[in-house]
Amino acid sequence: MTSIPGLNIESVQRRLVAIRERLGELRQLDAVTADRLAEDWLTRAAVERVLTQLVELAAQVNTHIVTVAGNVPPADYRGSFVAAAEIGALPADLAAKIAPSAGLRNILVHQYLDADLEIVATSVGQAIGDYAAYVRAVATWLNAQSAGTDARE
Repeated sequence: MTSIPGLNIESVQRRLVAIRERLGELRQLDAVTADRLAEDWLTRAAVERVLTQLVELAAQVNTHIVTVAGNVPPADYRGSFVAAAEIGALPADLAAKIAPSAGLRNILVHQYLDADLEIVATSVGQAIGDYAAYVRAVATWLNAQSAGTDARE
């Protein structure tokens, strides 16, 4: 496989760094529980903002790599993970595991009062693991692109 023309490696790398930084911020929060989110507005605001940023940054990466590969831009954030897997940037199982985080992002952004704090709290640990795996997968794919090889080989 040759490198994809138009792939902005620097832009993707900057977003991967931003995702790593957001993960570091989540790790600094210690134990996040539904009760803590209900009682501590600052922690709740920080968690919600970081979770939405993770999805948005990853969707930006996904959309860029999918479109420069010549595919149709994903219709939504959730679909961007599936589309990234289809071009080999993510393992299909990781894409399936992480894609539902787009749904939580939509709830946090559009239906603030309907957010289930138990789900939000549980999502913190899941996001730390899943988005760390996302960064590793995309970085591996990106390195393969810059070397002109297929990351799946």
